[in-house]
Amino acid sequence: MTATDHGLVIGKFLPPHAGHELLVRTAAATSRRVSVLVLAHPDEPITLDDRVAWLRSIVADLPNVMVAGGMDPHPIGYDSAEVWDLHESAFRAVLATLTAEPVTAVFSSEPYGAELARRFGATSVEVDPGRTLVPISGTAVRDDHVSAWDHLAPPVRRGLAQRVVVLGAESTGTTTVSRALVDALRARGGSHGQTRWVPEVGRAWTIDKLAVAWAEARLRGGEPPSMDDLDWPSDEFVDIARAQNAEEDHHAALGGPVLVCDTDAFTTGIWHERYVGSASDEVAELARHHPLYLLTHHDGVPFVQDGIRDGEAIRSWMTERFVEALTESGRRFVVLEGPLERRVADALEAIDAVRPDWSGWTGAG
Repeated sequence: MTATDHGLVIGKFLPPHAGHELLVRTAAATSRRVSVLVLAHPDEPITLDDRVAWLRSIVADLPNVMVAGGMDPHPIGYDSAEVWDLHESAFRAVLATLTAEPVTAVFSSEPYGAELARRFGATSVEVDPGRTLVPISGTAVRDDHVSAWDHLAPPVRRGLAQRVVVLGAESTGTTTVSRALVDALRARGGSHGQTRWVPEVGRAWTIDKLAVAWAEARLRGGEPPSMDDLDWPSDEFVDIARAQNAEEDHHAALGGPVLVCDTDAFTTGIWHERYVGSASDEVAELARHHPLYLLTHHDGVPFVQDGIRDGEAIRSWMTERFVEALTESGRRFVVLEGPLERRVADALEAIDAVRPDWSGWTGAG
């Protein structure tokens, strides 16, 4: 049953969390329509576009809710009428992009809700101000997003997950290291217990491609082909890169704060060079810039033929090419050498070193 005509929710949503969702859903359940305003300061660590997109995805099932974002570069000063005037002007400018309809109720979990409602000539509605229904706040998420991970919806997890890429030449232990990293992270417990592994799409693609070639050869009465007989057109690498990105996003939304990726679209671009003989602009456009790359060195790792490998003679060249490409593109990377235990330990140390730190950012929401 609709209790008010036009509900208003305002916040930084830095980032959106379960408390925000409760606030918006409560407004939606008691209002004919709801306007949600995401306000950002230019120096904040998570972009306005990301916050708006995540929030829209979270409330996509609520047809009476509209979300818009805008900049509010003014200082926090709830005791200053002049500062309040500046904020109100920013709020009204963003609200005007959604509707000219008067606000009849302001929904908030913050102390400023009453003054905000007074300025809009609306009723103030407090929703879980003591954080008893959903014990989380934006400050708590920013201070320790790992501990707060369970209070983040899949779209936010997808955006905030720390994606770590393990890459290397053939038979250098990328999958072995990746899985060992997943095990080590899960052993930390808490939200890390949800750590996921993104498998290499190109490997599955190769297996399928070789199986089809074998079947076709048998149907023609010929001999099964080898890896050297396979044709690798450039557009297949574009498809592989797209599929790799999709796999990343799928697992990031469902997993923990660190996502271990056994290769990525950037790596696919290097394999394009290896099989096609040149770089691909289309694959390069799909390549993302992740916070950390872990390069498995070939030294000390025996080459194991698993039926689809053919690059033993060029492992050294591949390792050098990865180092060169990572360096040229400005990606942060660590070369993993030595026995598996040392590689995993070095990898974990590198992962901890790039953990995001959003603590110290103030503001409601």
